[in-house]
Amino acid sequence: MTSVSTIIDAISVILIAFVAISLVVSSIMIGIITYISVLERTKEIGILRAMGASKRDISRVFNAETLIVGFAAGAIGIGVTLLLLIPANAIVYNLTGISGMCVLPWQGAVILVIISMLLTLIAGLIPSHYAAKKDPVLALRSE
Repeated sequence: MTSVSTIIDAISVILIAFVAISLVVSSIMIGIITYISVLERTKEIGILRAMGASKRDISRVFNAETLIVGFAAGAIGIGVTLLLLIPANAIVYNLTGISGMCVLPWQGAVILVIISMLLTLIAGLIPSHYAAKKDPVLALRSE
């Protein structure tokens, strides 16, 4: 029994490592995508600033955008997980006769969506700060 427990612990550590790496990579990619969005919307930033939007307002626009992306990604992930639980439960039932073995508690789902939103917000802070620092005159000149 101890060898099975050791093997399960080792597999858990390996899976946690893969998850950590994928979270770091996805956070970097979200930051890059937000930065590209800032570069493509330079003229829009200039117009907003010329109309009286503060630097904080510009930053909030991009932070809200990253929060929406994080919520959508988390919700899609939870939806896919719930769909995959159906065949997983069927396989476990066919192999062991135990029904309802694979479940996702609603509290866990909510926490996962919040973590997704938090990670995307953190990844979007630098690009949103960069967007807020843009000079409105230079932003309007860009094309």
